[in-house]
Amino acid sequence: MRLHHFRLFAAIAIIGLLATSCNNNTSTENNTIDTATTSSVATPKTINFSLIAEYPHDNTAFTEGLEYIDGYLYESVGRYGQSDIRKTDLKTGKVLQSQKLEAKYFGEGITVFNSKIYQLTYQEKTGFVYDLKTMKLLQTFTFPNAEGWGMTHDSVNLIYSDGTDKIFFMNPNTFKEVRHIEVKDQYGQLFYINELEYIHGYIYANQWKTDTIYKIDPETGNVVAVANLKDLRIQGSIPEVTNNENAPEVMNGIAYDAANNRILVTGKNWPKIFEVRLDN
Repeated sequence: MRLHHFRLFAAIAIIGLLATSCNNNTSTENNTIDTATTSSVATPKTINFSLIAEYPHDNTAFTEGLEYIDGYLYESVGRYGQSDIRKTDLKTGKVLQSQKLEAKYFGEGITVFNSKIYQLTYQEKTGFVYDLKTMKLLQTFTFPNAEGWGMTHDSVNLIYSDGTDKIFFMNPNTFKEVRHIEVKDQYGQLFYINELEYIHGYIYANQWKTDTIYKIDPETGNVVAVANLKDLRIQGSIPEVTNNENAPEVMNGIAYDAANNRILVTGKNWPKIFEVRLDN
């Protein structure tokens, strides 16, 4: 082959390679754009918080569930041999009434619905129903999940989490699953969904091991907004999590005072309950 023919051939080959490379790059860019624009979950909004007030809290209470009803705070306390449900005075932290669980049960989330307190247990697949006024045990029920975590309700169903990315809706009379949603944000599934509270048509959820509260659409499971309350520890003088089991642990506990539009949060072994403003 003569030199000028070789050069011509080489030039044509190079042009072809460049064209192929450009086509490949264009394809990659187009795929990236398509993936981004077809995402089913929009980027959640950021919820800023402000600390409104502080109230005393039993720092030995391993908080698993929190509710505020008719001027009183109801709390589920966990750990084997220490679990109970209790009615307390928010301003003083004084326990006004309580019901202890058998040592074989680890108390988890609670919710108050139709003048009854519903409570989950951790790994016992057992739930309890109490009379709101007397705290007398009315009945027990079972649920199929390996673990029970947080609990709340809407106008029809009980709503609970099991530590996965799922939130379940349960019929309060039959205790059968009605449906469930999978919690996800713009990056995909969100796991360790913990304590729950239903506020203005949305599910607010703690995520275990974080100081984050997610605002979740109960129809789709999509996270629509996120509140990072890490600075609440600093403002409220709550130390970081340590290996000391008696020291304050993770944030866990969301209660809503509908009459006064107040959101209350606390954590396991926290010495305080905080009234915060999120997007309420």
